Amino acid sequence: MKRYLYDPIKKDLLKKMVVLTGPRQVGKTWLAKALMAEFKSPQYLNFDNVADAKIINSQSWPVRSDLLILDEIHKRTEWKKFVKGVFDTRPKKQSILITGSARLDTYRQSGESLAGRYFPIRLNPISVRELKDTLSPDEALTLLNRLGGFPEPFLSGSEKEAARWRNQYYTDLIREDILEFGRLQEIRSMKLLLEMLRSRVGSPVSYTSIAQDLQLAPNTVRRYIDILESLCIVFTVRPFHSNIARSILKEPKLYFYDSGFVQGGEGIQLENTCAVCLLKHAQYLRDIHGEDIEMNYIKTKDGKEIDFSLTTKGKATHLIEVKLSEDKPSASLALLAKKLPEAKALQLVQNLRREQQKDNIAIITAGKWLAQLSA
Repeated sequence: MKRYLYDPIKKDLLKKMVVLTGPRQVGKTWLAKALMAEFKSPQYLNFDNVADAKIINSQSWPVRSDLLILDEIHKRTEWKKFVKGVFDTRPKKQSILITGSARLDTYRQSGESLAGRYFPIRLNPISVRELKDTLSPDEALTLLNRLGGFPEPFLSGSEKEAARWRNQYYTDLIREDILEFGRLQEIRSMKLLLEMLRSRVGSPVSYTSIAQDLQLAPNTVRRYIDILESLCIVFTVRPFHSNIARSILKEPKLYFYDSGFVQGGEGIQLENTCAVCLLKHAQYLRDIHGEDIEMNYIKTKDGKEIDFSLTTKGKATHLIEVKLSEDKPSASLALLAKKLPEAKALQLVQNLRREQQKDNIAIITAGKWLAQLSA
């Protein structure tokens, strides 16, 4: 399966260094190795491998390598200073690809600057758009809801195998990645938080309420969620700020990169899958095309809420409500569509018999619309 970032990365490697990040096991190493076929003398080195680490530290890879892939390099001491030196002294026409877990993106934002030397690109789970050549949109959406979009569980096609993968995946995340950010005594609390968040997907996050349930301080809960977000386990969707109904609530909503991990039934799994697809669309347009686009949600002080909005340069372009079967426009979407007539109002329905237009709201098949996104 050719991943959606294959051609953009291939093109960018001819200009600058590429730093590829994303959730663990989302396919970064697979994509990097697939790109090796485009070069005559590629070299792949993983810092987790002892032999490769020696080659990296001594910079003894073949000088004629036209593609140098450094995987998990962020685990090396002063890695950014090292990479900067490698890039600045590389042979002419040598391309460099840096890959690593979500921690790489976190570490990239501090310490030695790599400004002007690289393109940051984020790889996301498989989406409806990425499957358009192999599955119908409806089939793709149904499978993504059940299995999630990570390659291994999705390609297994089995809920049993996906569950086995998921058990190991989150065990490793807690034991290895989370432990690097927190202290050993915090692991139990973070495991409880992670389990609790599975059933709170799509609702505004109340740090105070969660803190009371876990008997922690609200700031501690906020820090834990920041860690989960830094590791690309969850992502938050912030409210769209505008002068709608005088006030917008400030709490973010939270979603998982892995829709199969979500609890709460088909409807909330569908909303989570749509959130992942929209995030992927927005990040692709930002990373590859440099567009100023954000995914948000809208909830007014008087309780009117829609699931998502897409904004460009601070202006809402799309108002999006997600429903499993309901083909009647939601009252909140109808109200906000009137307040923001310049934005396209959409109600995405998974089980829809007939697409239709009601006033200024388009009621359309969720899978079909998601398949038309940029990534």
